[in-house]
Amino acid sequence: MPRNDLPARLHRIIEPWVAATPDAVALEDASRRLSYTDLLHAIVNTAARLREAGVRGGDRILVVGENCAAVAVLVFAASMLDAWVSVINARLSAREVDNFVSHSGARRTLFSAAASKDAAEHARRLQAVPADWSGLEGVALGPLNESCQLEPVQQSGREQVAALIYTSGTSGDPKGVMLTHANLLFIAENSRCLRQLRPGDRVYGVLPVSHVYGLTAVLLASLHAGASLVLVPRFDPQHLAQALAEGGITVLHGVPAMYARLLEWSRRPGNRLAAPRLRVAQSGGAPLDQALKDDFERTLGVTLHNGYGMTESSPSISQTRLERPRRDCSVGEPIPGVSVRIVDAQTGQDVAPGAVGELWLRGPNVMKGYYRNPELTRETVNAEGWLNTGDLARQGADGALFIVGRSKELIIRSGFNVYPVEVEQVLNSHPLVVHSAVVGRAVAGNEEVVAFVEPAPGSGLEAETLAAFLRERLSPYKLPAQIVLMEHLPATATGKILKNQLRQMAAQMGRA
Repeated sequence: MPRNDLPARLHRIIEPWVAATPDAVALEDASRRLSYTDLLHAIVNTAARLREAGVRGGDRILVVGENCAAVAVLVFAASMLDAWVSVINARLSAREVDNFVSHSGARRTLFSAAASKDAAEHARRLQAVPADWSGLEGVALGPLNESCQLEPVQQSGREQVAALIYTSGTSGDPKGVMLTHANLLFIAENSRCLRQLRPGDRVYGVLPVSHVYGLTAVLLASLHAGASLVLVPRFDPQHLAQALAEGGITVLHGVPAMYARLLEWSRRPGNRLAAPRLRVAQSGGAPLDQALKDDFERTLGVTLHNGYGMTESSPSISQTRLERPRRDCSVGEPIPGVSVRIVDAQTGQDVAPGAVGELWLRGPNVMKGYYRNPELTRETVNAEGWLNTGDLARQGADGALFIVGRSKELIIRSGFNVYPVEVEQVLNSHPLVVHSAVVGRAVAGNEEVVAFVEPAPGSGLEAETLAAFLRERLSPYKLPAQIVLMEHLPATATGKILKNQLRQMAAQMGRA
């Protein structure tokens, strides 16, 4: 069971391992390895340099970069200073990065320039200078924001904000989720327990630390357990295959798109996928379909576990259990300490057992709120502390959750409900499909289904072949009015499909 005696600050999770296994590898990236002792020294030194650079408790610092040891050190150094850290993926556009800098009012912006060419470009654009700090090589320091307004510093880890996670920014105003030390450590402890993380584990860390999944379930949980974390800036199937075969990887986190591309790589002539030490494989961040799960388990002989969460819940809400592996694609039972409800969106009352409704949750993982947006906070978390996920779900008799889709993504076709995930699962079961995304398109007095599909390279798959495949497996009202084949589906750095972009494309095609 998860512990209750967690530290009040993120940086303190490594202290037991500095004492118990000081020379064990804590972090490694393409250029360096840090033992737990090395990591502590780097954090202390970096916190001192940040203080000299004008960073105070209650300030916000932005870290623009990709996964590397320097980014991890900056996360913990911010904790030591009681500053809020916001890690921003360096592959975002200049406009997006500038929006986050402005919205956060950051005191300083730092860039992992040596580990990321995109971060280096942002550093040049924003007139950052090299920070020659021992233990933090390759980092650039942006100008001091003299007008930065301090936020109150709270002694309680339940109140003190640790991280500001931005969930959007490609359109509209940035949405910054305030997550406290207690929020993040609650999930780190749950992840440690539910995935039975321990010293000696080697965790493959390709999910971006800029995303809350990579921050908590990968970075924090791994170090909280005394494991070794291999930080990888970008997903490459060949690199992952080599790490699994030769690098001693025991724990793997990924999104479905990543697993789909790994399996597609394994089917190319001359490639072979083997993972002799892998004991935990975890999927999250997007719906997992049955064909992909079956293919992975058949290929590697390891259960592909599933989970579900959102940024506002730090992120974990439910997980399948190692001791009770599932054959289906349920996202598992709620994690210990979290309560859930399935609610009728119109009445606000709980639906009948097994029925579909909006998923609400309450627990120590629920965010403190949206930064500088109390109105949106009140719309999302009610006075009793229930967070409305906006997702449609049903709960089985055994307590396991099944995510049906986003309430805003529900397609109503001729009066019938079409859940995109159901159509996507059938599409993804075709042997020549890597993955797919289904969206709705408004037409006169109705909605229709549009499917975007990424076929296996060189497969020669045609839209009509897929249409015939679907006609045998779906009710007529669920069939796509249009199937669009794309070399690559647009996605975030975590592999999450950009459905808003696809909806815009579908609408434009409909007007053509």
